Amino acid sequence: MGPSLCELRWLLALLGALLLLLPLAQGEDHYYTFILRETNFTRLCTTKSILTVNDSFPGPALYVRKGDTAYVNVINEGYYGVTIHWHGIKQPRNPWFDGPEYITQCPISPGTNFTYQVLFTSEEGTLWWHAHSDWTRATVHGAIIIKPALGTTYPFPEPDDEEVLVFASWYDEDVMELMIEALSEGGQATLSNAYCINGQPGDLYNCSRETTYRISVDYGKTNLLRLVNSVQNTNMYFAIANHSLTVVGLDGAYIKPLVTRYIMITPGQSMDILVTADQPLGEYYIILSPFFDGQADDFDHSITSAIFQYSGNYNYTGLPAYPSDFPGWEDKQPATFFVKQLRSLNSAEHPIDVPKDNEITTRMFITIEVGLRHCPNDSCAGPLGDRLAAALNNISFANPSVDVLQAYY
Repeated sequence: MGPSLCELRWLLALLGALLLLLPLAQGEDHYYTFILRETNFTRLCTTKSILTVNDSFPGPALYVRKGDTAYVNVINEGYYGVTIHWHGIKQPRNPWFDGPEYITQCPISPGTNFTYQVLFTSEEGTLWWHAHSDWTRATVHGAIIIKPALGTTYPFPEPDDEEVLVFASWYDEDVMELMIEALSEGGQATLSNAYCINGQPGDLYNCSRETTYRISVDYGKTNLLRLVNSVQNTNMYFAIANHSLTVVGLDGAYIKPLVTRYIMITPGQSMDILVTADQPLGEYYIILSPFFDGQADDFDHSITSAIFQYSGNYNYTGLPAYPSDFPGWEDKQPATFFVKQLRSLNSAEHPIDVPKDNEITTRMFITIEVGLRHCPNDSCAGPLGDRLAAALNNISFANPSVDVLQAYY
């Protein structure tokens, strides 16, 4: 008995999907295993358990080349359902593995696993991955390093060395409990207790001097710094005392080189920066501090640090040099000035395909806001006794029983 008409249609659809993916099937395959589980960490004088990938905070970096494919087996040994999102990876014709919870898949339940296929088709530079379930991304995140495809090079001189710097928030309390409490009471969630650079708060916080993150550099060498801002909800200013920064990449794409004394990096953003070690041998502070241009003063005002340390035989006493003229948390003009200077590279090797105004066929107006929903007797913890409620075009999202992509198909 031959195959039914329904089976033939399914086979033809599968064959068509495979043919569509053939142009993407270039480069090498990489295999990673992510084990989600609770791990004890000591920060700010106390020890607590946090959800991690492979017992590390931040989690492991993925290293690939443009055109490669990564297969990531996520094994959930934690207490909550979790998904992983590949931030900035376009995943053409591959939406099933994008990772937003209840959008492209339901959470990976505790005691189960799921393998993601991640296609690196056009991205090049630095991006990142993170949990996309509730507040688990506060501790479940890591960098993605996408190097040029074989046979191609950077659009700038090859750096002598490179370093990944992941910025994050640290909470003394359990982040999931904080989120549940905020949702229950309707108010603002508790603020973070510190910011971190590669998991360390730095010596401006209590009990953190000995574990301050250090970058060792050789005089005259140029380092490529790959920055990822996984801080929960805060823009950050970044600088290295007495050193110029040359921004060459932004969110997995190259830009025209921009020389600056500081950068402003938004939540979820990644940057590639060249730094030449051209100052007298010594130690120089790397400073990361918040920038906020809203009306409510509801964010962590603290400053985190790392140390840019020259190698060699020399005696250095005293504190590391501190950046001069570093923007304060209310300084909007430096942020605006920095952002307005950014330009895409748009070279023959790295073109930017942006439609002209007369080629646009559909225009959409989308608003995103955090508003208020009335509470009986003004009993909630938000402003005016109401409940804070996020909305897109005045519609709030409620978790469905099946993910949107599956329901659509």
